[in-house]
Amino acid sequence: MRTNVNVVIPAYKPDEKLIKIFKMMETQTARVSKIIVMNTCQDAKNCERVDSDEVTKLCDKSGYKIDKDFIEIHNIRKEDFDHGATRNAGASHVSDDCDYVLFMTQDAVPENDKLIENLLKPFSDESNGNKIGVAYGRQLATDSSSLAEKFTRGFNYPDEDRIKTVDDIGTIGIKAFFCSNVCALYRREVLNELGGFVNKAIFNEDMVFANKLLKSGYNIAYASKATVIHTHEYSGMQQFKRNFDLAVSQKMNPQAFEGISSESEGVKYVIAAFKYFCKNKRPFTIIPFGINCVYKYLGYRKGKNYERLSKGQIMKYTSNKAFFEKI
Repeated sequence: MRTNVNVVIPAYKPDEKLIKIFKMMETQTARVSKIIVMNTCQDAKNCERVDSDEVTKLCDKSGYKIDKDFIEIHNIRKEDFDHGATRNAGASHVSDDCDYVLFMTQDAVPENDKLIENLLKPFSDESNGNKIGVAYGRQLATDSSSLAEKFTRGFNYPDEDRIKTVDDIGTIGIKAFFCSNVCALYRREVLNELGGFVNKAIFNEDMVFANKLLKSGYNIAYASKATVIHTHEYSGMQQFKRNFDLAVSQKMNPQAFEGISSESEGVKYVIAAFKYFCKNKRPFTIIPFGINCVYKYLGYRKGKNYERLSKGQIMKYTSNKAFFEKI
């Protein structure tokens, strides 16, 4: 299957992981013709200057030479960044012959040279009306990651492929349209047909679109062999803020989330975690893990009721103050 894949990566304060992504994209077994970096400027005064952005500076410092026919950098002001609108802007710069758009984050490093190949595989088998709109990859923790983080990655990203349809909403709920733009390959014509991501998104732009995709007759593929190294060790307060924003996004997009509870999934998550820790002979890991889950839950509940909070409280709870300053 001959295809043309373009990659869109939002960037803010990039580090060496971004350069690793550039290098890995050069060696993929399936063609990547262009990488589009949407860089959020730290220096607003120089945002319009050519070759003064953080990505170029990082590459210069690391000795990585940017091929301008392969890597395209677009600078935006910090106050203009939005999880949905910025990705839509990136997609507007894809090449005319682009068939698929791969959205990634700057810290998701391909594990091998078959990432694109494995993401494309679900699209090649569309028998029996199986119309794939997006395929997302598996996120792996590092060897040095905590046991809790290894569990979380494995729970959310198992080692088993799956095709999800609109019928799955009735059986697995929110998991049916779980999809992550950390590493997700979209059929370009479907992305355009459905209008792209919501333009005002504090979080969850990928799941909102995935829900719309299912309801429009397309399916979602989870490609477990398409792997990226992507891991975070969040503190309790970071989890609180992250889940506050997550709940706000759900509240702002009732067309996707209304009537679908994610709290029952949280109970399954904690039970599965305890079994995992026991299996690894570290049952007491459930204590700090459980405390982190309390932070998550409290942040989620606050976010669900954000409209009742004062502006000061919202600014204290969110990790995206710029978003609330604009609304």
